[in-house]
Amino acid sequence: MSSIEQQLKYKFNNYKLLETALTHGSVNSNVSKNYERLEFLGDRVLGMVVASMLYKIFPNEPEGSLSQRFTALVCKETVAEVAKNIGLDKFMFVAENDIRDNENVLCDVCEAVIGAIYIDSGVIDAIKFVEEHWRELIDNKIAPPKDAKTTLQEVAHAKGLSAPMYKILDKSGPEHEPVFLVEVRLSEELFAQGNGHNKKLAEFDAATKMLRQLNK
Repeated sequence: MSSIEQQLKYKFNNYKLLETALTHGSVNSNVSKNYERLEFLGDRVLGMVVASMLYKIFPNEPEGSLSQRFTALVCKETVAEVAKNIGLDKFMFVAENDIRDNENVLCDVCEAVIGAIYIDSGVIDAIKFVEEHWRELIDNKIAPPKDAKTTLQEVAHAKGLSAPMYKILDKSGPEHEPVFLVEVRLSEELFAQGNGHNKKLAEFDAATKMLRQLNK
């Protein structure tokens, strides 16, 4: 595990926590021996640390701008990017190799590692980890990015289309980690579906996919 610890820039006291954080359900379905519970914890720690960083770095920005930055920094695409940069995909315990490229899994594993660090040595080291791997992403975002829903609404208006309408199609998964399936529709022919661990994230995902359709 020393190689991955160098990538993480953190040395574990309890290696079992790191092993659990890297274990996918396809290898071990026991919830105490795969990353699911640690991901649940790490997701909350990540959100708290990123929100705190943004609050300090941008003292003059209103809540709306901070929220846009926050959404961009904790979305699955960004967290999966961090996981790839660290090289977590190479160390994951999975039943099939194609799982290593799954954006949702990469995001979950990265959050699980944050949760594992929190359990291993406390909040201070968890904060240091997030600050180490997210600081550059924050510095690179000079202006607050528009979220996908706002952008879609503007694009739809510019193209003379109806305002986007969102609808929850399904909710699955355990209560502590639900998955929402949401549809966004601009017309009978123009629609897209997205998913996420809450309604808001699922709507963002659907809006992002609709924007890709419109830009083709």
